[in-house]
Amino acid sequence: YADNHIQDIVVKRNTSSSRKRSRDGVRSHITPAKKRSSVTSDMTDSKDTDLCCSDNEDLFEGYDSIVGDSSFLAKLEDVELQMRHHHKDQQTPQSCEDYLTDSILAEDLRDSPLRALPSSQLAFQQVVSTPQKCSSMGTHNTSTPNHRPTVNHAGVSVNKPPRKTRRSMKDHLKQVLIDNAATSSTVSKTVQQKEAVMTEEISVAMKTIESISDEGDRGPFFGLPSKVKDLILRLKGIQDLYEWQKTCLSLDSVQQRRNLIYSLPTSGGKTLVAEILIFKELLCRRKDALLILPYVSLVQEKVRGLSSFGIELDFLVEEYAGSKGKFPPVKRRKKNSLYITTIEKGHSLVNSLIETDRLDNIGLVVVDELHMLGDGSRGAILEMTLSKILYMSKSTHIIGMSATLGNVGDLQTFLRAENYTNDFRPVELKEFVKIKDSIYEVDPREEECFRFSRLLNFKYSSGMQKMDPDHIVALATEVIPQQSCLIFCATKKNCENLAGMICKYLNKYFLKHKEAEKATLLGELRYSGNGSLCPVLQKTVPFGLAYHHSGLTSDERKLVEEAYSSGVLCLLTCTSTLAAGINLPARRVILRSPYVAADFLKRSQYKQMVGRAGRAGIDAMGESILILQDKDTAMAKKLVSAPMEKCYSNLLHDGGRGLLSLILSLIGLKIGTTVEQVKDFMKGTLISVQEAQVTPEKSLWDLTVESIEILKQKGLIEASADEQGEATLQITRLGRATFKGSVDLNYCDLLYRDLSKGLEGLLLNSFLHLVYLVTPYDMVHQCKPDWMIYFRQFTNLSAAEQKMATAVGVPESFVTRKAAGQSVRKPVDTVVVNRLYLALVLYSLLKETNLWNVSERFQLTRGFVQTLLSSASAFGCSVLHFTEELEEFWAYKALLIELTRRLTYCVQAELIPLMEVAGVMEHRAKQLYNAGYKTLAHLANADPQILVQTIENLFKRQANQIIASAKMLIKEKAEALQEEVDDLLMLPSDLPSL
Repeated sequence: YADNHIQDIVVKRNTSSSRKRSRDGVRSHITPAKKRSSVTSDMTDSKDTDLCCSDNEDLFEGYDSIVGDSSFLAKLEDVELQMRHHHKDQQTPQSCEDYLTDSILAEDLRDSPLRALPSSQLAFQQVVSTPQKCSSMGTHNTSTPNHRPTVNHAGVSVNKPPRKTRRSMKDHLKQVLIDNAATSSTVSKTVQQKEAVMTEEISVAMKTIESISDEGDRGPFFGLPSKVKDLILRLKGIQDLYEWQKTCLSLDSVQQRRNLIYSLPTSGGKTLVAEILIFKELLCRRKDALLILPYVSLVQEKVRGLSSFGIELDFLVEEYAGSKGKFPPVKRRKKNSLYITTIEKGHSLVNSLIETDRLDNIGLVVVDELHMLGDGSRGAILEMTLSKILYMSKSTHIIGMSATLGNVGDLQTFLRAENYTNDFRPVELKEFVKIKDSIYEVDPREEECFRFSRLLNFKYSSGMQKMDPDHIVALATEVIPQQSCLIFCATKKNCENLAGMICKYLNKYFLKHKEAEKATLLGELRYSGNGSLCPVLQKTVPFGLAYHHSGLTSDERKLVEEAYSSGVLCLLTCTSTLAAGINLPARRVILRSPYVAADFLKRSQYKQMVGRAGRAGIDAMGESILILQDKDTAMAKKLVSAPMEKCYSNLLHDGGRGLLSLILSLIGLKIGTTVEQVKDFMKGTLISVQEAQVTPEKSLWDLTVESIEILKQKGLIEASADEQGEATLQITRLGRATFKGSVDLNYCDLLYRDLSKGLEGLLLNSFLHLVYLVTPYDMVHQCKPDWMIYFRQFTNLSAAEQKMATAVGVPESFVTRKAAGQSVRKPVDTVVVNRLYLALVLYSLLKETNLWNVSERFQLTRGFVQTLLSSASAFGCSVLHFTEELEEFWAYKALLIELTRRLTYCVQAELIPLMEVAGVMEHRAKQLYNAGYKTLAHLANADPQILVQTIENLFKRQANQIIASAKMLIKEKAEALQEEVDDLLMLPSDLPSL
């Protein structure tokens, strides 16, 4: 350098490793050019190559820090010394002095394109000239800078400079890198920006390679990493799939992403197929997925079950049920999400994604219980959701799981889907009916439908015959306590009475069976009720029996379900809602009568109930017994032999409310801003497919035009002319608030008036006024006030609260006269009166959070009070979104956020973080809190073994699910905060520039 010459830098490899590295190694299609050489490192197995730099080392990415890396420099010096000794006897006078041939560094510099180098290296390359070859005894190529000696054809150096003391390779490399780093860059800012973008893209690509490294392990498990199969075995205990599941997953429609409806009997294993398809969407296609379930309890159960998979496979599981869920969802750039929603929340989620132009982020939509399209207002909402997805996104794949339907062809046409049907059941089901003391097997092929099977063997006293004329005790004791039994009853009261009656005739052996576990269950039931225990359960649980219906609290239902699943309880008397909800199979299912309330059973209801018979992996057979009276025999024969019911559109249900809501949202989302565009959308709905059957009197076009006129009259939309003079439809402020809040069109005007009136004198020193404003209108007619209770509660209110009650339309004089049984002269709005009564129930619950005390005080069932609470919480969210769209209601926003949070959990503040975990009810939250698990972080980092030992009646599987759900919640919150940080730090794309 002193004489302005650049010393040759030549690195020589051992002859045994001098062959050029293979460029045909394993490459990913996203491996960047300058990284490709590292991918082939595993292909070379020569020991001598260990003397040189590893193929995995990138000599360029960290070039400016090599000087500070003593281990690297020491290694380089060792290499030089070894090479010198190795070649000492091979040097000749004609050879170039002190060289090592054909370095990996030199080879990569020559072969890689210049654009793969850092900017300072590019500058250096521009300064030096093209490398020349140095002849030697070998034929090795060398890559050197210019200003090197000129070589003649004989290989003898001409004008060779005087020999200098050779600088060590270590010192030489240090000086070159220091000078190189100090060289001023002559590269333009544009090139540097391109380099920065390239570096970021390479970083993302390498992360992607790491995150999908399991893709090399694809194979037999339907295109998924084998890790998924291992997780299904570990978390679900499923070792292999049924043949129909394998067939379904291998269908062309699945492989080619065509929409699919698949139908199987209850307990056939439909859900696992859907979960595997969801995993494929999240892991292989890197798209979000949406799973729509019919009930809140099912959403919570599925969130618990899939959170463990999310933790292991690195995706998020987000719950949208009740008051939970963010609209629009947090935009994730790094992880994909599985949204698990109820029907109502799923519709709101899809609306928010359409509004933010993010619907294409949803790659897969799975609908459980697709036949619920025919279920009243909920069916109408499901039809709206699917119609919007079909119309707005051509890339979203739709999968529907359904019971067997009589008109599945209509659903295929609507969803543009193929159909797969199988009658597989993991356990054989035998259906029987009982008439008097004879049992007949159901065989629809027989002329009489029933074939005699056996006489019922029982020994009843005359008193017992009067108490149990249908011989239910005899039928139940044939299987319990060693096996399980479900008895479906027509009413909730019948469930409780029947459980109590059966206990009277069971012997003492039933008391001894799992006595300790049943004592623990009773203690937990009492603890969940803050010291109160249902007298019926107190009597029946020691015998292993319990009832299950909506009159129980969520905590009680959860405890009963867990105890039944674990075998502590052997018999449940229940209503038909259990068959439609959580899966609790039994060895024998008994239908107490062919009625649900006063209505005769539908075939779909019957099939759903009897489908609970037979536990996969436990029973070889399941059996159902329908108890009949002589008068019901003819109807029962039609029931068991009739074809499955047909599923029809419900957009016209309840005066066409569904159709009105659909058209309002189409205009609000700007999917259809003209009558013609709305008409075009309607062609893709289920009601369009079934127009002849659903609307025989009027055409769908006429109904659409009528609905638009009704919306105009309500002030929800308005018509105007655009620049070309064409009529366009626009949503009004009230219309936007109604559709964004998912408020029932029947109540939007009333809600607006109530909120406006509230602003005139909003009571802020008490929650009562706000609670009244979020009390659901649709529950007003489900409860008739007890006037003496109403009077006592009214008189306990403060003077300000009584003044507020008078302001909304319920004066004290009215309540007093009603309690005294006197006539009322002035007419009073019964909706307001009943709504205030329900508001008093909620207000009492907020003040003391003891559901048992409140239900006793108002003489209401615990289940009704809890349903009222969850409905008020959900309606509170709707009112909040409604007020956000109307500027005059700005004051409500902060107030309603806090109120909705309190209504959602309605527990002491310290328990709220624990109750955010899916499936953790108040009782379990108290147990966890008292055991020292006071935050989400405590739960997420808990040891499942310690958790099981610490918490009573908690099983290992439940503990793992709770921990996984807590981890998932923390992960979601952390990801959301990180996304917010990234958004804040991101350079605006539209930043002004010269």
